[in-house]
Amino acid sequence: MAGGGIPIGPGGDKAYPGNLTLYVTFTCVVAAMGGLIFGYDIGISGGVTAMDPFLKKFFPSVYKKQSADHSTNQYSVWMLIVGRILLGFGIGFANQSVPLYLSEMAPYKYRGSLNIGFQLSITIGILVANVLNYFFNKLDGNLGWRLSLGGAVVPALIITVGSLILPETPNSMIERGNKEEARSKLRRIRGVDDIDEEFNDLIYASEESRKIEHPWRNLLQKKYRPQLTMAILIPFFQQLTGINVIMFYAPVLFKTIGFGGDASLMSAVITGTVNVLATCVSIYGVDKWGRRFLFLEGGTQMLICQVAVAIFIGIKFGVNGDPGDLPKWYAIVVVLFICIYVAGFAWSWGPLGWLVPSEIFPLEIRSAAQSINVSVNMIFTFIIAQVFLTMLCHFKFGLFLFFAFWVVVMTIFVYIFLPETKNIPIEEMVIVWKKHWFWSRFMVDVDYPNGLELSKGGDVVKKV
Repeated sequence: MAGGGIPIGPGGDKAYPGNLTLYVTFTCVVAAMGGLIFGYDIGISGGVTAMDPFLKKFFPSVYKKQSADHSTNQYSVWMLIVGRILLGFGIGFANQSVPLYLSEMAPYKYRGSLNIGFQLSITIGILVANVLNYFFNKLDGNLGWRLSLGGAVVPALIITVGSLILPETPNSMIERGNKEEARSKLRRIRGVDDIDEEFNDLIYASEESRKIEHPWRNLLQKKYRPQLTMAILIPFFQQLTGINVIMFYAPVLFKTIGFGGDASLMSAVITGTVNVLATCVSIYGVDKWGRRFLFLEGGTQMLICQVAVAIFIGIKFGVNGDPGDLPKWYAIVVVLFICIYVAGFAWSWGPLGWLVPSEIFPLEIRSAAQSINVSVNMIFTFIIAQVFLTMLCHFKFGLFLFFAFWVVVMTIFVYIFLPETKNIPIEEMVIVWKKHWFWSRFMVDVDYPNGLELSKGGDVVKKV
């Protein structure tokens, strides 16, 4: 290895030329709308299950226990199940492809902001669903829940139309052998003519990826241990923040602490608005302040709020669940802390849970690793949704302390093990692992990206 070279920056990252063009902005905005269907599904799920006509038709036993209704009619729920399965396939495909598309298309200096557009779409979908639930719940009969569930066709159409007009990423074009077309596309999305260095690095990454015949099997290699660890633990931790307890069951929670049926859905609208606004904060700051700062600040904020909510609910509800005469100001204070908690999640683990995994995978394992990331996310979303009510019955107000414990664990994990990834091209992300105090021990068999090497002083430099 050569002993000298040209330093290329404190992070070892190359300074690819490029602008935030109108073309790439429009492309990323359209692609990010793939998150609408996921957010709409999250918002609709909690609201619809709070509508009496929906429970009466599909879950009469639940409705009977809730309203002391003694009817014995039972319905087949197959239509609902099949529809939810098909919707799940669509959400899975979107969650797999959209974050990767955004990370590959965006200029690396703006990658965080453009990628978080996906999370912004999710939060907008949740908010729209909550607003629709609030108004549809006022309709007589079964029309309300039918309109709420049927409304998913709108974001589905947006995804379908968007997929027809969106261009392929330069990475994908190179993988398919269309190098000159990829060069032309890269020049257009970067808005400059000097794209040779970035283009050559994409070619190099593609050539390296072609050497990998079995990406799934290769994920288990030692040199991919950092990426595999993050692909599993980041979505795992994201679900253990407790956010789905709030977003899935916000109407139930608010109803439990003293709000009426309509008021509970309105409270969900409030948390949804906070979610959207706080995500915009993340879009503004992620490429300025860095991923680690937002992770650590958001984790601290969520921890404080969860402990506070546990104390407030514990004092008033105790272990028997009877609040007695619950003052309105008391319920407002609880909602306030919940909103601050949602804000902390919305500018940290919410968007970064999708951004960071999508930008750390090398090309040869990118698709397989992202599949694992999405699968872990969906599996633990399902598990948390299934066990939440049982845990609530057993832990009561201690459930918030349970999730607070996990927030402590994940915040410590980020502080110790997650390197900063802002302003580093995704094809050179291996640098952050090779320079990390812990992960570097797994990267001994990994070459530096094309044109880079390690100097005697330990700096990443350009070969001369």
